[in-house]
Amino acid sequence: MKQPRRIGARLLLFFYAGAVIYWMFIGFGRTPDPEGPLQYNLEPLRTIKLYFNLDNGVSYGYRLVNLIGNVAVFVPFGILLPLVKGKLRSIVRLTLYTGLWVLILECLQMLLHVGSFDIDDLLLNLLGVWIGYIVLRLMRWK
Repeated sequence: MKQPRRIGARLLLFFYAGAVIYWMFIGFGRTPDPEGPLQYNLEPLRTIKLYFNLDNGVSYGYRLVNLIGNVAVFVPFGILLPLVKGKLRSIVRLTLYTGLWVLILECLQMLLHVGSFDIDDLLLNLLGVWIGYIVLRLMRWK
């Protein structure tokens, strides 16, 4: 990639990553609850199944935000990270790299009591990265 484009991609990645971290730890009215228990889900697809169960009282808006939002927010990372870091042009490396970072962020959300650790969030975030990677590959082939 040409230098000006790479610089632009780096800047975009930096600011976008900052926005995502803000959303994960401060945005959406998050306030720490240090007295509350640590909340976590380690059972894959448990939360996702809950959102597809239409009889559980969870609002449709909440379902959409959690399912589509957790995917869509990470699509740009699947596009930008391979552009910025040449080593991440492999889907395996990109998955391991982003998976590690999402794992760290999910753990921090739980430990700082501003959210929960949910393995399904990790899976949905990785799905978003993979979609972004596919979009990048399709753009490069044309």
